[in-house]
Amino acid sequence: MLVLTRKVGESVLIGGEIEVTLLDIKGDSVRIGVKAPRDTRIQRAEIVEAVGRENSSAAGAGGDAEQAILDAVARSRAAGRD
Repeated sequence: MLVLTRKVGESVLIGGEIEVTLLDIKGDSVRIGVKAPRDTRIQRAEIVEAVGRENSSAAGAGGDAEQAILDAVARSRAAGRD
C-alpha cells in the first residue's frame, strides 16, 4: 500500500485519469473528492463487503434469498446516508 501525506486542497493522480483531492478534515474524518471517467466504478469498501456477505447468506437461505438481497440493499443504502 502506498501511503501519502496531503494537505487540504492537494490531489493525487491515479493512472492519469483519476484525481483524488483532499477536501476537508474534521476530527478523525476526512472528505475526499474523486474525479474519474463515468465508466469507472467507485464504491465504498464496507458496502461491497456487506453486500457480498449478504449474498452468500442469501444463497444458503433457499426461498428467502430474494428478500435477503432486498434487505441487504436497503441496509447498504441506509448505511451510506450521512
